[in-house]
Amino acid sequence: MSRLVVCLVGMPGAGKSTVADGLKMRGYAVVNMGDAVRAEARRRNVEPTGPNLGKIMLELRERDGAGAVANLVRPLVDASPGDTVVVDGIRSEDEIRVLRRCGKLRILSIHASSDTRFGYLQKRGRSDDPANAGAMQERDRRELGVGISDPIALADESISNNSQGIDELVDSALRIIHRWGA
Repeated sequence: MSRLVVCLVGMPGAGKSTVADGLKMRGYAVVNMGDAVRAEARRRNVEPTGPNLGKIMLELRERDGAGAVANLVRPLVDASPGDTVVVDGIRSEDEIRVLRRCGKLRILSIHASSDTRFGYLQKRGRSDDPANAGAMQERDRRELGVGISDPIALADESISNNSQGIDELVDSALRIIHRWGA
């Protein structure tokens, strides 16, 4: 049986990491694309702010192609235990092409309105989260510029996260993953 690679996609703050964390708590292997960029920032001794991480991600893609971040995490995906691995933070079709080599790939899109996402990001408080609505719009434009709308549109399944609690959101993802054969 081939490994199932579940790629989570969605705009910043939609709930991808919440789903990934919930799945990890339930025993799934999780690889985070953003962690690879944050690790590159640490390697370069660069503060992990939103603009800095965005610049590093764009530099990696410019230097190594649009699948660069997926190529950074592919060894982690390959080495993950179990029949299913969750990849948090897909941003382009090129990244999907890279990760298709790791197993049977399915895309799960997490959606939430702009206002909902901004509220979630304000509560999360990570160093790269936008401080205001203008910074959020700038981040959204950067994500759209690298092609995130393509994997969102090509998702095998989608979950709306405008009014669900965390447990309900994670349970929705689990039901979908189980249908996919995990």
